[in-house]
Amino acid sequence: MADNDHATAAIPDGAPAAERGLDWFNLFVANIQTGFGPFIAVYLSSQSWTQTSIGLALSIGTVTAMASQVPAGALVDAMPNKTRVAAFSVLVFTVSALMFAIYPIPLLVYLAEILHGISSCTLGPAIAAMSLVLAGRYGMGLRLGRNARFAAIGNGLGAALMGACGQYVSERAVFFLTAALTLPALVALVPLRRYAVAGPALQPAASSGTSGGHGRAQFLRVLADRRLLIFCGCAMLFTFANAPMLMLISGTMTAKVGNPSLLIAACIVLPQMIVALGSPAMGRLAEQQGRRVVLLIGFIMLPLRGLLFATITTPALVVAVQALDGIAAACFGIMVPLIVSDVAARSGHFNLSLGVVGFAIGIGGTLSTPAAGWLADHFGTQLAFSGLTGVGITAVLLVLFAMPETRPDKDAEDGGERPQPAASARPAAVH
Repeated sequence: MADNDHATAAIPDGAPAAERGLDWFNLFVANIQTGFGPFIAVYLSSQSWTQTSIGLALSIGTVTAMASQVPAGALVDAMPNKTRVAAFSVLVFTVSALMFAIYPIPLLVYLAEILHGISSCTLGPAIAAMSLVLAGRYGMGLRLGRNARFAAIGNGLGAALMGACGQYVSERAVFFLTAALTLPALVALVPLRRYAVAGPALQPAASSGTSGGHGRAQFLRVLADRRLLIFCGCAMLFTFANAPMLMLISGTMTAKVGNPSLLIAACIVLPQMIVALGSPAMGRLAEQQGRRVVLLIGFIMLPLRGLLFATITTPALVVAVQALDGIAAACFGIMVPLIVSDVAARSGHFNLSLGVVGFAIGIGGTLSTPAAGWLADHFGTQLAFSGLTGVGITAVLLVLFAMPETRPDKDAEDGGERPQPAASARPAAVH
């Protein structure tokens, strides 16, 4: 324990550089992920792929990501140095992007989607784990707010860069640019190498006892935690109601204005701006007032947005309503790793538990899009939005009446003695 104390005592000298490194890493990773978004469909269409084949390729990536959530979380928990997992994930992104760019035959495209799905599931938990190690449990909300801010900026910059690249160079060049952007992401990890190392309290073997049986029993206790189970239900309902909304409004606007490309771009950029501006404030609010307050703010935005989409058709108002999505995204994006940290950080199974929540989110997103599409085709988009609004209201009620507060009590856990400010950046704060 003396060695661990010595290591953590040295952290404050290099912590600012490590914090900035994590900021830049979030920004560049968001740039990279933008290249694997809608640009894939555009590029494959230019390569004479049919819509069915494109849908199959994207579905392979989605299914792979869902299946990888839990094992990826276990892998990140098992690796003390989280920067190694992050670097590996980024390198896999490089390989995937080059597969798309160099030779987009079905076999390589499907393999690239599989690799991207797996590496996405290791990268998200690795970022959350590095945040927990650097900030500790009591500074996690503020750190996640910074993560969300830089990721939102990265998403906006990435969309602009890759849109211009696809427009003025070629669709293929987007994936060469994506591969190139992995290099500064790797450079951003350099200051984190010494500091993003989990202490014994965050490692499964140390926190679960001396035997594998004890470790499994501890994980099962975390998995059966009422707070985690209820939050999984909340997250699944939120994603079910949220995922199809932009798709449905895109179809509505296409029928109304013909080519809604600029409108849809505005619907994407505006929420990202709000996430960038509002995430730090939501992180502070979560630390000061608790998690349920922030969760309720985000969840209430969802049925309100669905109700407005069901009743308005003016393009300018549609963009304005999308501002609510930015508020919801800022709240929900921070709350997922933060609540899981509250429940599972001291068990050593933080990332495995995060994978369980991610799996629930994946189920909600996978089921909602075809369900909303079927409702819109058979009964109209107004009824589809009404149905999604109903699901959103159910999610709000679940948070309001069933979801307990998870913010740790510093005084209770520290025996009435609050931690010193310098310890907020230490892994030793998590015991």
